[in-house]
Parts: sequence; structure tokens; C-alpha cells
Amino acid sequence: MPTIAASLETPADSEAVPRRSRTSGIDRALQILDYLQKHERPATAYEIARYIAAPLSTIYVIVDDLVEKEILDRQDGGLLWLGPRLYHYGLTYARTLDLLNVAVQEMHELALNSRETVQICGRDDDHMVVLAMEEGKDHFQVTSRVGTRSPLNWTASGRMLVGHLSEDERREIFARSATTSPTGRAETDKDVLARTAAAALEAGLSIQAGESDFSVACIAAPICDNQGACRATISIVVPDVKLQQKDPDLIALVKASARRIESRLGWRPRRA
Repeated sequence: MPTIAASLETPADSEAVPRRSRTSGIDRALQILDYLQKHERPATAYEIARYIAAPLSTIYVIVDDLVEKEILDRQDGGLLWLGPRLYHYGLTYARTLDLLNVAVQEMHELALNSRETVQICGRDDDHMVVLAMEEGKDHFQVTSRVGTRSPLNWTASGRMLVGHLSEDERREIFARSATTSPTGRAETDKDVLARTAAAALEAGLSIQAGESDFSVACIAAPICDNQGACRATISIVVPDVKLQQKDPDLIALVKASARRIESRLGWRPRRA
């Protein structure tokens, strides 16, 4: 199994190493990083190798290369964690990601005006991920923090994030990814989910209550680009008893915030 160094050979060297070998080396490195990101704690090479079903000797070779390049950090006791080089990559990415920058500014304003917890969410394959979060003045505690990933069918945001896809694509995604939520209330039927995802995006609003957490509701609006694709969502997380309140009107606030983000990015205006 090649190291990462071997996997990034020059074209002159590529004749001696098949493309599949290079890709497999990169794939193993990504599996290691994905494991650490998912579990959010340092781990041993043995734990990682066992989880991703890879030979321990292979993981040792790749880990050594990643540690040398500061992509991983080896801590006391041989535990592995994300390295400082990734932090610098992340800073550069955050500075140049206009959508997130604009959405975070609007998130702060919405949290101030609503006094509730506000989240910016995006899609990570078959999951929704919390990209940013601002706690409101009312200090309502939610379990989902920045970096939390949830199945798409559990959340108001998750369903909208695939609403712009074709019906066949939506059904395929939900067929493989829809799972039972902790409360048992989240819809799992792929056909129902495919229809409601498209309808929510068309309406510019998705609301769920008690589907992922008991007594917790989410009011989400999509942030769509010029092609109509839902690139992210902005949502207010509240106790479900507040869903019908009108002072302030949470639904109006979150929809207005989504429109402002789209406008600032030069994307399509949302239908009233």
C-alpha cells in the first residue's frame, strides 16, 4: 500500500504506479480523517484500522506520513488527532467561502432579533451538517452543535437540502439514508420524503417538531443559488410550544433572513 507521498507522484513517475494505487492511498488517508472527524476524539491506529477494515500495517505507514506532514498530530500514548496543517487549510477555506461568511453575519442578526438559537446547515452526502450556530438570549439548549451530522430525513433543513434534485435522485437518497430518529417520529418512507422535500423547497419553508428531539422544533428556510439549488439553510431552533407565536413572527424572520443572504450573494430572489 503506497504512502501519501507515493500517492502524489509526478507524471513522470506515474508510469510505474497504476492510477488505482494512487487513489487507494488517498482514500485511506481520507478514511482516517473522516473517522477522527466523525468521532471527535483522538484515537489509536488500531482503532482506526479496525473501524475502516484496513490492514494495521497499511494504516501505520499512512499515519506516519500524515504525521510527518502535520496533517495528523501524534499525542501522548500514541493517540492520533487532526494536525495543525488542517487548521490553516480550514482558515483559508473559511475566508474565501462567501456563502458561509454572509450566512454567519445574517445568523447573528437573526439570533438577536428572534432571541432564539439559529443554525446554518449544509449537506454532507446523506447527512445534514451544522456549519455555524448562534445561541439566542433565551438560552434554549439544543443537542446539535457545530459539526453535528444528522440523517437528512430527521430535520427540516435536511429534507430541503435535496429538494432541488430530480424525483428519482431524491427517492434514491432517502431509500438508502432514511433511518428511524431517536423519537421515532421522523418520516422514513422514501416516496413521502421525496415529495415533501420538493414541496418544502418550493414553499421556501420547512418545519419539523419532535422528529429528532423531543419537544424541539425547527423552522428552516432554504438558501438557493441562481440555478435554484439549495446550497444551505438557515433555521431557528425553539421549544415546540413556540411554533405558533407571532411576537416575534419566527417564520417571517427566518424567511426574510434567507432572502437577504441570497440577495447579498447576487442569487435569485425568492418568491413571496
